[in-house]
Amino acid sequence: MIHQLDLAEAVRAVLPGVRDDLEALVRIPSISADPGSAEAVRRSADATAALFRAEGAKVEILAVEGGQPAVLARFPAPVGQPTVLLYAHHDVQPTGDPAQWTSPPFEPVEREGRLYGRGTADDKAGIAMHLAAIRAFGGAPPVGVTVLVEGEEEIGSPTLSQFLATYRDRLAADVIVLADSTNFDLGVPALTTRLRGLVDCVVEVRALHHAVHSGMYGGAAPDALTALCRLLATLHDDDGEVAIEGLVRGEPVDLDYPEERFRREAGVLDGVQLLGEGSIAERLWAKPTATVLAIDAPRVSEASNTLQPVARAKVSVRLAPGDDAARARAALAEHLRKHAPWGVHVEVHEGDLGEPYAIPASGPAYDAAREAMREAWGREPVDIGVGGTIPFIAEFARAFPEASILVTGVEDPDSRAHGADESLHLGEFERACLAEALLLAKLAVRDRAG
Repeated sequence: MIHQLDLAEAVRAVLPGVRDDLEALVRIPSISADPGSAEAVRRSADATAALFRAEGAKVEILAVEGGQPAVLARFPAPVGQPTVLLYAHHDVQPTGDPAQWTSPPFEPVEREGRLYGRGTADDKAGIAMHLAAIRAFGGAPPVGVTVLVEGEEEIGSPTLSQFLATYRDRLAADVIVLADSTNFDLGVPALTTRLRGLVDCVVEVRALHHAVHSGMYGGAAPDALTALCRLLATLHDDDGEVAIEGLVRGEPVDLDYPEERFRREAGVLDGVQLLGEGSIAERLWAKPTATVLAIDAPRVSEASNTLQPVARAKVSVRLAPGDDAARARAALAEHLRKHAPWGVHVEVHEGDLGEPYAIPASGPAYDAAREAMREAWGREPVDIGVGGTIPFIAEFARAFPEASILVTGVEDPDSRAHGADESLHLGEFERACLAEALLLAKLAVRDRAG
């Protein structure tokens, strides 16, 4: 048996090289949402494959029709040992306006103990964490390890279901570790045990056959933009509670998330009221939300005195665990049609969906994970929810119903995943790497007579 102190020293010894490899991955702009970045996404897969091939794994780069390249690396299980599937993804979000970044997004830079750059946290650090755990065992982990690094998570994993079905035999595992989540705070490790789902749509309001002069016809003829604003306002009541009928509310959350901390982390302005009722954790993890993501309308700088004939908006709804995404999407569409003001014509173009999921986080694998986190961080881990949606977790649960699914990660509340100045806290990263190495050691089946 490898002692905890030996593993801690082994992880510390491999981290400089792992960080170099992480920085090399971050320099590849593998933006899966950008068709022009297809070559970079492929380079990212090739670079990831090379890292695990150098550790002795049998490595393949695989994809199903229409999908992005995924890396599959396998370390066979010693006789009698279980197999653990370690998941991460190598694609990243677009950067947005480069002017919002303190340093170039694809040039990793360390500042005050954090490594900045797109993908440093979400989720190339997940790849690096798996690599560190493998290297800590000298490329010979005590259990079987299959590493799956997906290439299309940031566009919703559209072909993952087909991928899991096609390569099911190669992916089958006793324990699945999905490293794409966050910890509760710096120094506070967490297992993610509940995730909200997602549905969205584009709603189009049409009031006139064509634009007309607002002075000559306004006052009697409605304009589509005002009608759209009134329609969107029906998504919430006066307290900010979601008013769409039929959406599910999840189980209560027993975790203190101070309002002052939330307001600071979310950047809420002084005097601005928070939405909804209940604890902060409950509002974030156990209740639905409704958000207007975008509106198609004339720019203020280009406005004329005109009644708009048509206006559109994109609406997103997050779902509590226990809800059904297809049913909820239909409820959203019905709400928008039902609440159209003044008889304006409404068309709803239904969009993406992702199922919510609640993980029954009990049993030997979860005990081992909590013990590993306790040893790595020196404090008890907590169970948290995530307000964002990770649809692939439900996909894995459907594909491998007998496996224990652990949702972990290297992010923290200051990581700013998907935003400008995304970063990885290097101290937390070391602890996460150690926790994963400890988990692999604890999952190994030992001779009870010995």
